[in-house]
Amino acid sequence: MSGPAAELCLARVGVRADLREPDAWYWQLPAVAQLRDQGMALAPVTVLVGENGSGKSTLVEAVAHAWRESLTAQVKHWGPRPSAEDADLWRDLALTGLRPRPQGGVWLRGEAMHGVFAGIDSAASELRAFDGVPLNARSHGEGFLALLESRTLERGLWILDEPESALSFRSSLRLMALLHGMCTSGSQVLLATHSPVLAALPGARIYELGDDGFTEQQWADLDLVRDWQAFFDAPERLLHHLLDG
Repeated sequence: MSGPAAELCLARVGVRADLREPDAWYWQLPAVAQLRDQGMALAPVTVLVGENGSGKSTLVEAVAHAWRESLTAQVKHWGPRPSAEDADLWRDLALTGLRPRPQGGVWLRGEAMHGVFAGIDSAASELRAFDGVPLNARSHGEGFLALLESRTLERGLWILDEPESALSFRSSLRLMALLHGMCTSGSQVLLATHSPVLAALPGARIYELGDDGFTEQQWADLDLVRDWQAFFDAPERLLHHLLDG
């Protein structure tokens, strides 16, 4: 999965100098403010972790919408278009990477998967790739994995926001294997997650988002990994503190 940055689908995310909304709320998020000042270099696999409210979803959502606007062809089921609830950050992003853009990939987030699946289920020709079984007739996790497995040969950018919400532990391992295979074939992954399992994707560049912006970290040094390890080592200690303290 190595190679010069110029060969990456998306090598760097920056911010345009002429902002459309310089006073928008999202510039107050430390991670977004750092993006504005320094940009973010991506790898074949880039993982964003951090507490709720740290800006993970805001960043991946903005990259996904900006990427969609940069494509020269209509990608099947790329993902939802920007809605009134989405931040307008994507309009100010500057994306640096391979030209022309690879046309494969997908943008998936938990709350929008049902709509993406419904678009596929509505066409009999699309369902042939899934043995005629509608994605929305499956469990959330099985539909999610079936969609990705049907498109593993596409080269492109795969952006996932907290996919662990649909997946069991073993399904998370299955997703890791899928994503790793895609990347070895020339695709790229940008993932926001709370899962220490998915954060362990082989070769991933991990950015931890917090009050000071984003910092590149090793997997073993992540707060989420240490927290889970502490819980598994002695769950009764944490539960006693929470329930009886």
